[in-house]
Amino acid sequence: MLDRLYAAAALARRRWYERRPERRRRLDRPVVSVGNVSVGGSGKTPVTACLARLLLDAGHVPSILTRGYARRDPAPGVTVVSDGKQLRAGIDQAGDEPLMLARALPAAPVLVSSDRYLAGQLAERRFGCTVHLLDDGFQHFGLHRDVDLVLVGQEELESPVALPRGRLREPIDVLRSADALVFEMVDAALPVALALAERVGVTRCFRLRRALGRPRLAGGDAATAPAEGTRVLAVAGLARPQGFFSALAVEGWTLAGQLAFPDHHRFGEADVRRILGAMREARAGMVVTTEKDWVRLQPLEPLPFTVALAPLEVTVEPPDTFREWLLASVGQAVGRASRLSKNREP
Repeated sequence: MLDRLYAAAALARRRWYERRPERRRRLDRPVVSVGNVSVGGSGKTPVTACLARLLLDAGHVPSILTRGYARRDPAPGVTVVSDGKQLRAGIDQAGDEPLMLARALPAAPVLVSSDRYLAGQLAERRFGCTVHLLDDGFQHFGLHRDVDLVLVGQEELESPVALPRGRLREPIDVLRSADALVFEMVDAALPVALALAERVGVTRCFRLRRALGRPRLAGGDAATAPAEGTRVLAVAGLARPQGFFSALAVEGWTLAGQLAFPDHHRFGEADVRRILGAMREARAGMVVTTEKDWVRLQPLEPLPFTVALAPLEVTVEPPDTFREWLLASVGQAVGRASRLSKNREP
């Protein structure tokens, strides 16, 4: 009962904005949203990073606009995490994912604010950004988006149930508002996913692939392949840590143990002692974790154990087709913005 009420309220909110497009504020530069219809980790942040790299390679200056979930010290207005040249905020002001994005994409300004219109204005005027990436933006109705890219996982297909009983933020049929869908699921589930896309009228569909990149020691650039037989303790504070643990095993790491923390967990000295105790119990010689977790562990340095990072890399396939679609969509949005600007001139 509660899930149906939640779904109805979420759908009513979306329709309210659809009937009142004037209530959505519009930035001068195109806005590309990366979102989904469920709660929890679904790859939005790594996909946002993937898009930023594609746009940078094409000569754009993309900004990343995010709300900075779970910040300890949120400042009013806009927090500039990176100005595209250097970091300007720490984890308490930025949040773990914005800081991770800023480190991974030093040429892309990263801005945090609950008012992403205000953040976008700042990015345009101060940093000359030519396009905006809205991380987790499918339910952010107050800002006009030119492109809505929506990620869909297998769980959304198998159990399309809204909160609080399920994981959906909105009914699955709101995917009809997407410009393109990106599916992450096993091959056997793809026909069902494509049938859903056809039913809601979305013709652009892509496939998300995840893989672990070359490992490296925390604080260094050198690749650190695990020596044969090296026992490691896998540590992750993610929404779905089991996927990370399984990927490590596939990549050849010898997992002596696994230690999971809640998503966005802020590590403290007690956690360091807990990790060290788990290492000793498992007779592990190294901790391996994610880049997102390292952002939250690093403030506790020096650590009493060696840490290796296994970066998550994503690709949207087919890559050439996706790149062409993205750049064409941004180009069309630039043309529309130019025409609107001319119409507003006296």
